[in-house]
Amino acid sequence: MEADIFEYHKEEDTVDFEAFQGGKQKLIQPTSLKDPKLEKLKEALVSWINRTLKQEHIVVQSLEEDLYDGLVLHHLLSRLGGVHVPAEEMALTSSAQIHKLELILEQLDKRLGPQDGSEIKWNVKLIHNKDLLATIHLLVAMVKCFQPELDLPPNVKVDVVVVEVGKSGIKSDIDTEVLTEERNAGSDSPSNTEREDPIEQLLKLEAHKVNTVKQAIVHFVNQNMATLGLQVADVDKQFADGVILLLLIGQLEGFFIPLHDFNLTPVSPSEMLHNVTLALDLLNDTGLQVSSVDPQDIVSQDVAATLKVLYALFKKHKVNK
Repeated sequence: MEADIFEYHKEEDTVDFEAFQGGKQKLIQPTSLKDPKLEKLKEALVSWINRTLKQEHIVVQSLEEDLYDGLVLHHLLSRLGGVHVPAEEMALTSSAQIHKLELILEQLDKRLGPQDGSEIKWNVKLIHNKDLLATIHLLVAMVKCFQPELDLPPNVKVDVVVVEVGKSGIKSDIDTEVLTEERNAGSDSPSNTEREDPIEQLLKLEAHKVNTVKQAIVHFVNQNMATLGLQVADVDKQFADGVILLLLIGQLEGFFIPLHDFNLTPVSPSEMLHNVTLALDLLNDTGLQVSSVDPQDIVSQDVAATLKVLYALFKKHKVNK
């Protein structure tokens, strides 16, 4: 088994056994590096980074080669988390890069929370050493934290060689590392139920229970629209043109939407779509992300899409009413 490890690293960098001393390091097996699922995950992460940093004119081509110096992670943290790290833009020396990564990961770890389990999935040294496994773990955690609605390829696993160097010599073992979870772990799985959207769960219930929730939402909406002299009676249809939705957001979030920014009396589908798109953009700007809702769904009077948006507003603001 050890022979396979040494043969693999002849093609790459020399194994840093001092880094292993007293601890473990995981190396992705060469066969797993060619796994189509892993390739799709890497492509999805690269695409996500490039979309996110398009305005900064930053283009990533390789997760291994383009993230180790902290530049990309610095911009991702600023763009997604609104955090400015006091570090130089271009860290050219190794010591400067490590210092920059220390500052960035300190801020990221505060937002990402504790790593699952006892094993450290990423740290400054692993990222700076271009460790692909650690880099992917970090990026997947960032997606879950900052953009949980993004669909990454599910159920991606890789075989890894776990190497441990101690006073007694070298120990190695084969293990399986989970990079992304299964999308559907089974209908009876508690974790699957918890991840399912509450509105999707609601619509599976009896009609009278659905109507009860609709009535609660209508009451909430009308409470907040009373000062404008507006009233909602039909949740399914009255939000399709986006007008009441925009006015409701303005009332709840405490800002005025200029009348020239939207169509107060929309007639055409394109005008309605403009209104609803603006409404969802405003929700996103306020930090209220509604997963899997397309503006066209609301214009088309899709009950689930409309209820998801209204329920998100209800859940956020009901405590203040």
